[in-house]
Amino acid sequence: MEYILNLEFINFDLITSISDWLWTYIVITMLVGCALYFTWNLRGVQFTMLPTMLKNLFKPNNQPIESIGKRKISSFQAFAISLSSRVGTGNLAGVASAIFVGGPGAVFWMWVMALLGAATAFMEATLAQLFKRHGKESFYGGPAYYMKYGLRQPWMGALFALLIIYGFGLCNQIVQSNTLCDAIGEAFTMPSKYVAVALSLLTLVIIFGGIHRIARFCAMIVPFMALGYILLALYILIVNITEIPAMLSLIVRSAFGWEQAAGGAVGIAIMQGVKRGLFSNEAGEGSAPNAAATATIPHPVQQGLLQSLGVFTDTLVICTCTAIIILLSGLYTGSDDGIILTRHAMDYHLGSFGAWFLTAAIFLFAYSTIIANYFYGETNVRYICNKSWAVALFRCLSGVVVLLGGFMTLQQAWSIVDLAMALMTILNLIAVCLLSRYAFRLMRDFKEQRRKGKEPQFNPDLFPDADLEGWREK
Repeated sequence: MEYILNLEFINFDLITSISDWLWTYIVITMLVGCALYFTWNLRGVQFTMLPTMLKNLFKPNNQPIESIGKRKISSFQAFAISLSSRVGTGNLAGVASAIFVGGPGAVFWMWVMALLGAATAFMEATLAQLFKRHGKESFYGGPAYYMKYGLRQPWMGALFALLIIYGFGLCNQIVQSNTLCDAIGEAFTMPSKYVAVALSLLTLVIIFGGIHRIARFCAMIVPFMALGYILLALYILIVNITEIPAMLSLIVRSAFGWEQAAGGAVGIAIMQGVKRGLFSNEAGEGSAPNAAATATIPHPVQQGLLQSLGVFTDTLVICTCTAIIILLSGLYTGSDDGIILTRHAMDYHLGSFGAWFLTAAIFLFAYSTIIANYFYGETNVRYICNKSWAVALFRCLSGVVVLLGGFMTLQQAWSIVDLAMALMTILNLIAVCLLSRYAFRLMRDFKEQRRKGKEPQFNPDLFPDADLEGWREK
């Protein structure tokens, strides 16, 4: 039994080798190339329309299409679900691992990928909204659906659905659970396996409540946990304000290999910055569009803009907070990795309060991510087999996977997730590129209506040959 729980029958070294090859030769090239292409064709939407993103965040919905018998998921709730997935252990353990392996320069490349990747996030979220479908409780959609109804390639949608079930519904949960179990176990001096059992049971209670319970949970938890963490980082930054110039200089020098002793080779810094940046903000990976599709909004571009804002919030704000806490402590050159490094950095700045605060932050960050990731998995289970027994089986399996997180090491968990992220990203970016003309046309339509002084409303007749069931009365 112990042999099975510890997963000793899996060759993690082989998984890591395959993952590293994919990232080195394919994924990074595609991510950067697509982000530049989308940024150019959208005229830098992630920069020029930032005020509109902030304005739309709490804008009431004016969806003209009646959703009879359907309780609506607001634009903010959909944003909160996707942000719950983005804001997780990647912001705490992921940033720490990136700095530990790639040096301070990894932070610079995380910033670069966020600035460019926000355009990719806009594209995939807008497409998810465009090709969304009517559901019993809310709209639903995502990459599997725009592959099926946009590209008219159901086999591609099925393959992506399997990958996201594997990547987010299962593998990603292991990293979140592993980090959470380690942190709480250390804080309360109890075995991680006991924490894993409690976490698994708590997860089942939430996910068996359906999408509306998930949406309410995320909308309630995410804003408070993010704001509290940002305020703490600002306090640490103010207290150490004289050290900021040196910290920024270190990040830039390490990013280009000019600080070899502390930062490692530039290639390692880029690799870690891109990998951990993608794990955190998910731009291009194809996960957040599953949440974006649920919103009831007047125009697909509105949700695309919010998803771009989510990338900025995640990486440029929250990940940077963790980087500041770690780099200003000077502890990143030691032997600690992952959440332990972040915890010790907190201890350095805040003493015992830092440890308790981080434990609370880890619980909120990781647990909200577990719930959001489950939702992504369920959406794609329904794509493959929309039967109640299939969904119930997946819910039970999700509880088991969360349990397994307490029996694995951090590096084993990362090796599985890195491979899943690579495969999902490759397939999703191919689809987004092939469907990019729809998103570009939607952006032109959105801007044209605003120039005329109108509140943008989408007319599905704009694409007469497209299968836009979610935008037509059922």
